[in-house]
Formats: sequence, C-alpha cells, structure tokens
Amino acid sequence: MSQNEQTPRLPRLIWVGLGGLSIVFHIWLIFSGLVPNLVSRPLHMALALPWVFIFLATGTIARWTGAIFTFIGLICCSYIVYYEAALSDQYGSLEGELQVWISAALIITVLEMARRAIGWPLPIITVIALTYGLLGSHLPGEFGHPGLPLGSFLGTITVAEGGLWGSLTGVSVNIVAIFVIMGAVLNAGEAGQGFMNLAMAAAGRLKGGAAKVSVLSSALFGSISGSASANVASTGAITLPTMTKLGYPRRLAGAVEAVASSGGQIMPPLMGAGAFVMVELTGTPYTQIMMAALLPAILYFFTVWVGINAYADRYDLQPLPTEQQPSRQQVIVTASFFLVPFIVLLERMFNGGYTPQYAAAGAILAAFILLFFDAKLSLSWSRTISRLEEVALATGKQIAIIASIILCAGLIISVLAQTGLGIKITSLILSAGGDQIWPALLLTALACLILGMEVPTTAAYVICVSVAGPALQKLGLEPLLAHLFVFWFALLSTITPPVCGAVFIAAGMVGENWLKVALTSMTLGIGLYIIPLGMIANPAIIEIIDSPVMALLMFVKLATGLAAISYGLISNRNIAVRLALVAAGLVIVFI
Repeated sequence: MSQNEQTPRLPRLIWVGLGGLSIVFHIWLIFSGLVPNLVSRPLHMALALPWVFIFLATGTIARWTGAIFTFIGLICCSYIVYYEAALSDQYGSLEGELQVWISAALIITVLEMARRAIGWPLPIITVIALTYGLLGSHLPGEFGHPGLPLGSFLGTITVAEGGLWGSLTGVSVNIVAIFVIMGAVLNAGEAGQGFMNLAMAAAGRLKGGAAKVSVLSSALFGSISGSASANVASTGAITLPTMTKLGYPRRLAGAVEAVASSGGQIMPPLMGAGAFVMVELTGTPYTQIMMAALLPAILYFFTVWVGINAYADRYDLQPLPTEQQPSRQQVIVTASFFLVPFIVLLERMFNGGYTPQYAAAGAILAAFILLFFDAKLSLSWSRTISRLEEVALATGKQIAIIASIILCAGLIISVLAQTGLGIKITSLILSAGGDQIWPALLLTALACLILGMEVPTTAAYVICVSVAGPALQKLGLEPLLAHLFVFWFALLSTITPPVCGAVFIAAGMVGENWLKVALTSMTLGIGLYIIPLGMIANPAIIEIIDSPVMALLMFVKLATGLAAISYGLISNRNIAVRLALVAAGLVIVFI
C-alpha cells in the first residue's frame, strides 16, 4: 500500500490540493505572458518544498525537521519573490547581513532537498564544488582561481538569474513540469493498459513474445515517464510474472525488463527531461532534438529485440498463450487513450508550430477528458475523482523530486561558471586526449559512467556536458552530437555495476541475484555502449531532418552491425562464429 493510501483522508486531501495548486501554477505560466524569472522560479521551489520535506519524510523526527526546513525555505523564496525588482538591480551582489543569511539558508535548504529526494551523492558533489568556489583561491597551480568576494559569489547563486534561479531551473519550471503533468494524467487513466495491449498485439504472437512485449511496452511507457525505475515498476509488474511463468530464466526476465526500461530515457518525446535541458544548453529547437534522437533510440530497441531473438533460440522461448493476448477491440479502444493525446501533442508541435509546453497543454486537455472513461467507455464519477487525486499526488511529488535535482545541479553549474573550473577541466581533457577525438570521447564516457553511478541521469548529463562538452566541440563535434553522446553515456549506470538502479529493481521483483541480472543486462543492452560511439562515427544518423536519405542509410548500416554484435554475443553457436560476428559488426559500425 502506498504512503498516500495509508494517510488519513484529511491529510490526503491537503496533499491533493497542493498537487492541484502545482498543476494550476505551471499550466498558468504557459498562458500568463512574461512572469519575471525571480518570481516564477522561487515559487516553483516553494511548491516543491513540502513534498520533499514532509510528504516523503519517514518517521516523526524527519517530518518535524522537514517542517522546519519547509518553513525556512518558504520564507526565503517569498523574500526573493517580494523583492524581485530590487534584487534584479543588484546584479548578483548581496546587500546587508540579512541577504547573506537568506543566501546561506537557501543553499542549505536546496542541499537538504536533494539529499532527501535522491540521497547523498549529488549534495556531496555540490558541497565540494561550493567549497572550491569559496577556498579554491588557496590551491596552488592551474586549478586554483583568483578568488571570489563572498557577497558576489553567494549573490550570483541566490539573488540573480544564475545558480538557483538560472536557465536550468527555468527548464524545470517551464517545460519539464508540464510534461510531468501530461505523464501523470496519462498514467492515471487507461493509457498504461493501452501500452500493454498494443505491445501484446504486436509482439505476443512471436517467439520470445513476452520479452518482446516488455520491449515495446517499455518503449511506449518510457516515452512519457522518462524514468527507468518507474518503467520497471509499472510494466515489470505485468511482464516479469508472465515471463517467469512461461519458463524464462529469471536472470533473463529481469535483464529484459531492466534494459527495455532504461531505453525510456532516450526515447522521444520526454527523454527523462534530458531533451528539454538540451534545448536550453544547445539552443536547438525541441522538435529538432526529438527527431535527432529518434533513430538512435529505435536502434537501441532494435538491438535489444535481436538479442531477445538470440535468447529465444537458446532457451526455446514460446509466444504468449492465446488467452493472454487482448482482442482487437480491446487494443483499439485502450490504445486510443494514449494515441489521442500523443497525436494532439505532435500535431500542435510539428503542424501548428507551437512551443512544446503549449502543445503539451493541449495533450493534457485531451488526456484529462479521457480520464472520465474506462476501457468499456463507461462513466463513473467516483473513479474519475480517484484518478484526479492520483494525478495531483503523482504530479506534486514528481515535480518536487525533479526540482530538487535541478536546483542542486544549478549550484554546481554556477560554481563552474564563476571560477572557470569548467574551462580548466576542458583543457585537461584535451591535453590528456592528445587533442585526438577518440581518446577524449573515451575519457568523457568514463567520467559519465562514474558520475552516473552517483547522481540521476539528467544531473550527470548536465555536469558532464558542462565540463566535457566544450572540449568535444573544440575537437570538431557538432554541439547537438556532443550533447547526445554525453546524455547516452550518462545513462550507462542504469544497467552497469556496481550501481545499476534498474537492475536492482528488476532483480528484486523477479527474485534473482542482481549481479546475474546485471551481467545479462550488459550483454542484452550492448547497444547502450556502442550506439553513442556509432553516432560519432556516423553523424548523419542524427540528421534525419536535413538529410533523411543519408540518415536512413546510416540507420540500416548501424542496425546491421549491431545485429551482428548482439547475435554474436548471445547466440549458442561455436565461439569462432560468434567472434567473427562481433568483429564484423564492429567493422560495419565504425568503418
């Protein structure tokens, strides 16, 4: 039973009200015209505070301390909003002792928000960055900096449109929150079952059908959830028991779900909020990023599909039983619950020319109307009210967790900018790589993997691309290609030991040793390691808008190579044939 189901009715209604307020606020921003950033962004943080500090708190002490942090945070955010005009004229400097205390309180509150939302690693990295900003002038050699006045350093972070209230937070406020709302509305209705039914109809009759259903449903569900963990927990609740009942080895069942679910973060349109952050960091239109990411994402799921075929041959994996497959009418009706909002979203963006958040508002309206109906197209007020409560609770919590991550990452980005550390690390990468692109790429990939083990994908991507992105661009990579490369490698830790969140969840659900699941996941998810490098060797793969024919030719080339690699790693043929297939695949991908 979930936490909100265990709470008394009155507190539940309070949280539903707060979630509803968050929904109204973020949708209102789309249609309200120009709201000052020092108003909208502190209010975004203020709405997140109670969810992180009180709703997610476990235990009496955590709730009481959380209430204190919430109170302090609300006062500080209110101060920024109330004095917005005066603070804008200070140009990032603090005036008076009160503002110093406000700045310190904001930073401590954000660090604790991140700790409670996602654990210690990101706050620890942030504290190290802040310490470097304050004391780095005492470091000898190249990595020291000239020193920053305390008032200027803290002011840039907390009272100017940098640091906490910078463009990264703007992405969370203006775009990510809207797509979180859209995902919550879709998930509360019949869309989730629609994903499963469509996947079962498309793949259930095939050999290894249950695993292929997992791949398709995870690709569809991940396109709106953008979370590997949420993907495993939702689609895995259906696919994992089905696979084990059909005789799948447990390590394979867990690996299929972990690998398929991890792909949700690279599947447009949501991409785990990464696409929207990429818009801000590269200046590339959202629709262009979505199209650039599409073919590599399809390649990833194609590679998983080929791997499942190879496993199906090894273990004689049978299709889903006929009685478990949905009827055509069920597929058509339930699929419409997610197809209609998706069509509205894509039509408004590509045909209407509207911004992603405006198009998403139209999709939210369509999904909201569909909440009133079930798969039998019947109406029920009690069911609809329950669904609306679910939307409010899910939205409030998810927006708060993402805000905690992005606010904390904003502190790191501000320190990198103020101290010039990002430029110094860029120079280090260039010198260590000998001004050669491939060594620099491998160094960046290693950094992404290590950092991704400690912090969520979006935060790892933002930090890595801030320091390595300029180096890769100096070596000749186009900005969007460099960002996609870093974003993919920031995702490696979802299936790569020792920290592999999607694997841990899937292994727990299927009752298998997590290391066995992880090793199988790495084999099945080999595309996650190779496709980013393949994009560098074949950059036309992301240029489907400008050069569609060449992009499709590169797609076929990479698909052929990846199929050979995957089949060579997994099939039960003799070792010489398998090695030959892997070698041939690598040649096709990189030549």
